[in-house]
Amino acid sequence: MQTETDTVSRWLHKAAAAARAASSVLSRMPEAARNAGLRAAADSIRSRAAQIVDANARDIAAFDASGGTAAFRDRLLLDEARVEGMARGLDEIAALPDPLGRVLADWTRPNALRIRRIAQPLGVIGMIYESRPNVGADAAGICLKSGNAVILRGGSDSHHSARAIHSAITAGLRAAGVPEAAVQITPGTDRSYVAAMLGGSGLLDLIIPRGGRSLVERVQAEARVPVLAHAEGLCHTYVHEAANHAMARRLVANGKMRRTGVCGATETLLIDAAIAPALLPYIVSDLIALGCDFRADERAQTVVPGLKPATEEDFRTEWLGPTLSIAVVDGVDAALAHIARYGSSHTEAIVTQDEAVAMHFQMGVESAVCLWNASTQFCDGGEFGFGAEIGIATGRVHTRGPVGVEQLTTYRYIITGTGQVRP
Repeated sequence: MQTETDTVSRWLHKAAAAARAASSVLSRMPEAARNAGLRAAADSIRSRAAQIVDANARDIAAFDASGGTAAFRDRLLLDEARVEGMARGLDEIAALPDPLGRVLADWTRPNALRIRRIAQPLGVIGMIYESRPNVGADAAGICLKSGNAVILRGGSDSHHSARAIHSAITAGLRAAGVPEAAVQITPGTDRSYVAAMLGGSGLLDLIIPRGGRSLVERVQAEARVPVLAHAEGLCHTYVHEAANHAMARRLVANGKMRRTGVCGATETLLIDAAIAPALLPYIVSDLIALGCDFRADERAQTVVPGLKPATEEDFRTEWLGPTLSIAVVDGVDAALAHIARYGSSHTEAIVTQDEAVAMHFQMGVESAVCLWNASTQFCDGGEFGFGAEIGIATGRVHTRGPVGVEQLTTYRYIITGTGQVRP
């Protein structure tokens, strides 16, 4: 008797085989052909913007009926501007330099053998993501540019949006003569598709999860395929005693409140004891005006009475909403110790006019991204000039930080001889 697991397994084997063939074609395609496919996909998204927004409205209606949070709703929502942003992202990816065929190293051995290390695609990527439907478009664009095929599995909350976006992208690829199988999506959002992809050793070359802690932890625990993942975005902004006050106020407000649901949002403010009495009340006032709530340690409560007390767990929490944890620290080394204890190796920022302190801080944190006098919300592939990103990698293997087209390549060696034999 055929089971659901058997059906999903057969689907994955068929989809992965088609994706493998498509990746092989993509890797040999001239850059101009891949770019034409990306631009055609962008044009198709624009021409189908109304259908995509309508599909998203169905997802939003279901979400509203479930009573979810405002921050999660913002991640799910698509409007005309965000749809145009997806299309523009594909155009920007098309305009990037070709990541394939790059000579990463070139040297000649004493025996006159010339050895070159050349960039090439990873192969077939499995992308498992939640809530944000635009992730599917970013993943498709980055994979196409880098010669990889991708199999997408979006979340149940964004099911209608994800399928509408996928339909637009494949229509563009078809019009441009690029293999449609380069971008596939699971027929449904049942968890059996996740299980099949995680067990897809030999079918998929890499799994990238993008979502909450439970998704990432499940993928890391169960995957039989290499995983490129990030932990929580528990990002810190540290205001040093030599900070410019106006700059600090601006950067903390932006880092926390520009978009509270993104993984690069500041979740904890660390502020030096020497500057806290003069500056912290103004930072709190700015954030209250923007709708922010707080969890503060005892020293911060002394400076600004009335703040809600922070627990140990609060400093380990990625709020993904308008709540900020605050701790007063005694200098840069105390800030580094706090980050080492509570951080998730994602993104940190320091605000100071003291270059030596800034360098000490940047070399002292182990996070994938560290900024000096800039908002943590710049941890974004588009802001790095990557066109878009497929996620933020916080591990220590293969790549770190925003994952763009270059980060989805590996390499091989090309060796040229003149008749050498090994003695």
